[in-house]
Amino acid sequence: MTETAPTKTTGTDFIPVTPAPATPAPAAPPAPPPVSRGPVGPAETAASAPVNVADQLARIEDKAARIEDKYARSEALLSRVEEKVEGASARMNESARQADLASLRGEVRGMADRVARLPGTGALVLTALITSVLTVALMVAVQRADLDRLLPPSLGGQTQTQTTNP
Repeated sequence: MTETAPTKTTGTDFIPVTPAPATPAPAAPPAPPPVSRGPVGPAETAASAPVNVADQLARIEDKAARIEDKYARSEALLSRVEEKVEGASARMNESARQADLASLRGEVRGMADRVARLPGTGALVLTALITSVLTVALMVAVQRADLDRLLPPSLGGQTQTQTTNP
């Protein structure tokens, strides 16, 4: 097995050239060498190079156009996905706001119920009047029963002082 040294490809010799068969068959008449498989001379290379380069450029342009089309489709798809995500996030925010409002509504309703159970102004005035009347009545009863000495001095009770008669 013989190894071939790697050859560097440059510019126009990017197409590998295969050599013609070394020994033709003895029974068959010699066939004309194929144009594309034989060694290429400098005149043939110069003539076929623009055609190969033009073909290659055309293929590259086709691939570039297909890539641009795919990019445009991907961009359109991403913009539709972005719109859908924005719509979904707006709906989620609205749902969260609705839940917050429902919670706040419940708290306000509970507070209103507690405030409604508080006594009104009339009840407070009546309680104050009853308290003052009962306080006066008890003070009069304490003074008539001569229980002043049981009251503290700050409430008008008598202090225990001894008086001497001359």
